[in-house]
Amino acid sequence: MLKLKLEARQQPSQFWSYGSPVLALVFTVIIGVILFAALGKDPVRGLQVFFWEPIKSGYALGELVVKATPLLLIALGLAVSFRSNVWNIGAEGQYIIGAVAASGIALMAEKTTGGWIVVPIILAGILGGMVWAGLTAFLRDKFNANEILVSLMLVYVAVQVLGYMVYGPWKDPAGYNFPQTKTFDLVTRIPRLFEGSRLSIGVLFALLGVLGMWIFLFRTRAGFAQQVGGLAPAASRYAGFSSRKALWTALLVSGGMAGLAGALEVAGPIGQLTPYVPAGYGFAAIIVAYVGRLHPVGMVFSAILMSMFYIGGELAQSRMGLPKSLTGVFQGLLLFTLLACDTLVNYRLKWAARGGKN
Repeated sequence: MLKLKLEARQQPSQFWSYGSPVLALVFTVIIGVILFAALGKDPVRGLQVFFWEPIKSGYALGELVVKATPLLLIALGLAVSFRSNVWNIGAEGQYIIGAVAASGIALMAEKTTGGWIVVPIILAGILGGMVWAGLTAFLRDKFNANEILVSLMLVYVAVQVLGYMVYGPWKDPAGYNFPQTKTFDLVTRIPRLFEGSRLSIGVLFALLGVLGMWIFLFRTRAGFAQQVGGLAPAASRYAGFSSRKALWTALLVSGGMAGLAGALEVAGPIGQLTPYVPAGYGFAAIIVAYVGRLHPVGMVFSAILMSMFYIGGELAQSRMGLPKSLTGVFQGLLLFTLLACDTLVNYRLKWAARGGKN
């Protein structure tokens, strides 16, 4: 009796290795068309909402970049972590704590405060994310705790910290009992690039992050050490690279980038701290990192694609009567098809006799 089994390819195709994300997107679109049809909606209109509406005007492009900026920032940090074989799954929590820390500084602003306060706000966000990621690094370093579980569980702790602050000491007394802080003073807002647009200098931070991360990963000894430690721990130790240093570097960098994204959000487009700050960016950025092949330039395109899914999900809810959760469906489809394509690039299906070797 025959059965299908996976057999590793001796030389996987380089073309399909890099083309796998594109192929995954094609399959995602095909499945999306089938999904729209099954829901009784016009598939062409559905694709238009997801892939044309977010880019059809200057304002729409600005909103697309606003969504892509935090995704790209977090993904850049996660790329360092994943290349180091350190599995930081809790970037969402680091993003939240970064937002909370930045809000704490923004709420200190007074009428006489100058624009210089933007710098401490950004630094507070970065430090908040680093501290939260540092908890995972400490527990992994001292007690060999699994960083996947620790970082993930800390997300829920971060949500509780956020809830305590907006329902408790930071709640706006003039906010009609809504769980939110007061709107931050204009002086604390992240400067915008264009009048009438929500696009801020956060996009410049993201682009600088792309350049900086490329230099770090591919042009410095420290970046080389991080990647060697992830690919071949034994060789890394033989070369004298510190696995402990690699662990702390990976988590602090990824946590700092997530915290920066949180600071730019609350002091930028949102303008206050609310329970709705957690937008799933920390989890979506994992998909962004892998669709972008953990390469800084590749993640620029995958962040834009993922932001299309966010905006498309919102538009599908308002214009087509579909649930907003459709965003998560498309994100999941993209990741699932990417994993399937990667498997077929590196392995081939082969018929073999059940119980036999071939």
